[in-house]
Formats: sequence, C-alpha cells, structure tokens
Amino acid sequence: LQFTEEKLGQAEKTELDAHLENLLSKAECTKLWTEKIMKQTEVLLQPNPNARIEEFVYEKLDRKAPSRMNNPELLGQYMIDAGNEFGPGTAYGNALIKCGETQKRIGAADRELIQTSAINFLTPLRNFIEGDYKTITKERKLLQNKRLDLDAAKTRLKKAKVAEARAASEQEVRITQSEFDRQAEITRLLLEGISSTHAHHLRCLNDFVEAQMTYYAQCYQYMLDLQKQLGSFPSTFLSNNNQSSTSPVQSVSSPSVLASASTSLPSVSNSMVTSGLSELKSSSGSRKARVLYDYDAANSSELSLLADEVITVYSIPGMDSDWLMGERGNQKGKVPITYLELLN
Repeated sequence: LQFTEEKLGQAEKTELDAHLENLLSKAECTKLWTEKIMKQTEVLLQPNPNARIEEFVYEKLDRKAPSRMNNPELLGQYMIDAGNEFGPGTAYGNALIKCGETQKRIGAADRELIQTSAINFLTPLRNFIEGDYKTITKERKLLQNKRLDLDAAKTRLKKAKVAEARAASEQEVRITQSEFDRQAEITRLLLEGISSTHAHHLRCLNDFVEAQMTYYAQCYQYMLDLQKQLGSFPSTFLSNNNQSSTSPVQSVSSPSVLASASTSLPSVSNSMVTSGLSELKSSSGSRKARVLYDYDAANSSELSLLADEVITVYSIPGMDSDWLMGERGNQKGKVPITYLELLN
C-alpha cells in the first residue's frame, strides 16, 4: 500500500542520503561494465559460442588440456599431413611441415592464454557478479522494505487522532526508524567495498595484460623462427614488390613479407620483373639473375638455388609463364621466376 501510494504521489517517501545514493550508482555502474567486459573477453578468447559453453566452466578448470584441437592446431595438423603427402624432401612439402609445426605451437600458446585468462581475470569478475553483487542486491532490497515500513508507520502516526493511538504509532516509528538506520548502515558498508573490488579487478586486469603480452611475444617469436627456417628475404625482394625503401617492413623482418611472397608465387605483378620477363620471352637471348632465396629442386628437371648467387636465365618457347630455364656452369634446370631478380 505504502509503495502504491508513493507511486501515485499520495504518500511521502524517506530519501536515502546522498552518500548512499552515490555508492549505489557506483555499484550499479561497476556491475554493468564488469558484465560487459567479462562477456566480451569470453568472446575474444573463444569466438565459437558452442565451444565457449563447453570450455568456460571456470569453477572446474584444471590443467588437463581439452581433447579437441583448437583452430591453429587443426590447421597445423592439415599442413603437416599435406607436407608428408607431397613429400618432406620437396620445397613445398618441407615448408608446409615447418609452417604446420609453428601453427601447432601457436595453438598451444592460445590454449595457455585462455586458461590463464580464465583463472586470473574472468573468474574474479564472475565471482563479483555472482557473489558480492548478489549480496548487495539482497541487502538493498531489504533496505527498500525497511524504508517502506518506516514510511507506512510515519503515515499512520500522522493519521492517529487519539492519544493512545499516537503513542503506539510513535513507538512503531521509533522501532522502524532504528531498523531502517541499521539496514542502511549494513548496505553502506557493503557498498563501500566496491572500492576494494576496483583495486582487486585492477590487479586481475594486469594479470590479463601480462597473459596477452606473453601470448603475442610467443607468437611473434614462433613466426620469426619460422621465417628464418623458410629462408631470408633480402631488401631487393621488397623493392621488387613495390615496397618503398623507407617502409617499416624493410627494417623489421615481418611475417607479412613472407605472406605476400608466398601468395604472389603464381603470378608476379611487379613492373620490373614483368617488363624484363616479357623482353626475355620475346627474344632468344639470356640474362643474368640474382637468386633471392633458397630453392630446393622438386625433381631432376629443376635446378636448386642458393640465396644471393647469380645465374644465367633464358626462356624456351611454350614454357610455363611462371618458370625460366636457369644455368650455373654445366648445371641447368627449370627455376621459378618469383625466386629471381633480373639484373641489367
């Protein structure tokens, strides 16, 4: 009745003091953003919703690795299997196996990031939502009920006509006021704990950042090692791919260079090589070419190459556009044009 009359504007309402109101809004704000950050972190760590439901049972987390492979591990396995099928002795097969092993290492780092973040970051956030904040909500509801009781008693006191009824009402107001004050104090103490929640969550956030830093550092190191294994890419190769000499790619041996190299193997689009090649194809002459990085011949019709050596190249009518004939002394064989820089 008291609540209804307040809503209809027919009854007065005891307002909470400004300090308590501020604490309540700070708690609500903390709950709202903690929930959003927590949910989005879960999505970041495991984008697949079905796998997320299965994997994110934080309370039961242990150090046993789940039996299902994650995406980098699965890709790594496919690459290794393909490399073995094509032949570990071939250039492509060998590269696939090396890439596959690196993908698997990234998968293991990924797994470690999820586990560390779940224990050190997500679990404390979840504990706040499901623990401390639930307690605050319960005590706040109790405070609301005590306030309604107090205001109902105040209303009855106002309406009391006879002295006897007034005395009873005054006694009731005193009791309900003291109960309300006590509950307000309990709620205030709980709400003031939000500041220490923030301090705790700050430590958890630092742990999360450290876990991410470890993960990205591992991934970078793995890719750096892989790039070294696959062969070096001198600056001449970068300039052939229209990279400016001041480009940061040149100063950092970045994996994107490797990616652009491998994807451009079938069709070279850079003007220097293309114009040089068309000239070479149309004439019956030969040119000198510098080898950009190591190449293992896949069979006896091909010529193995070593980075930075200079060989003679020429075209044979009807030959595949991605290949030239290469000569080194009395050795000759087909060579892939993307591994060469034509010299003037």
